[in-house]
Amino acid sequence: METALILEYLWVLVILIGLEGILAADNALVMAVMVKHLPNKQRKKALFYGLAGAFVLRFIALFVISYLVNIWQLQAIGAAYLLFLSINHLVKTYSANVKSSKQKRVKPKRQSGFWMTVVKVEIADIAFAVDSILAAFALAITLPTTPFPSIGGMDGAQFAVIFLGGMIGLIIMRFAATLFVKLLHDRPALETAAFIIVGWVGVKLVMLTFAHPALAIIPEAFPQSTVWKFTFWVVLLSIAIAGFLAKPKEEVSHKSSRGR
Repeated sequence: METALILEYLWVLVILIGLEGILAADNALVMAVMVKHLPNKQRKKALFYGLAGAFVLRFIALFVISYLVNIWQLQAIGAAYLLFLSINHLVKTYSANVKSSKQKRVKPKRQSGFWMTVVKVEIADIAFAVDSILAAFALAITLPTTPFPSIGGMDGAQFAVIFLGGMIGLIIMRFAATLFVKLLHDRPALETAAFIIVGWVGVKLVMLTFAHPALAIIPEAFPQSTVWKFTFWVVLLSIAIAGFLAKPKEEVSHKSSRGR
């Protein structure tokens, strides 16, 4: 592989890891609440077994989707879902009922036994993985093809980037979630930025759908063009930088209290 191609793949992998980390932080909070009622030893085992099972299920899901990824109807559904996810989060964030809705979502209705808790953790991870898997496919599918053998219906290197991004996301969710939770607590705008990025990735998937030979709404080569790639990454980085540079929570609270 050429150096430029390797760098492009590594760049997408870094973006996926960052996006997975931010999206996984809230998910980790929900999972922590799900196992909170268990004794300490069982709590750790439930998270380990649940995430181990979720890892296998996620790999199977990736393999199945890799066969269907070139179907434009699936691309259209994925694009619509990512855009809905982004818009829905923004609406909820600025809604008066967002706080109460989050409390209802993470508060378990009743305590479950050990294995039922494991099953719930696996199901929760798969549900949480849908957005990140679709975003990963949208980012990776337009990467240049490589000499690596195909996996399913995808280029082997593209599949590897998605797989590694998801695997590292699970590791982050299990071991480094507290760091991301603290970061999101200090800079809440990062979460909003992450979901805006998810919506922007949805726009990328829209372009891929429009360029599909079955539709040909835009030129087939457009998603691979330098102009579109440059525009996409500039906008994505601008969103990420704006989210990180937004005023920290403590600073906002201090100014609001000073103005009273």
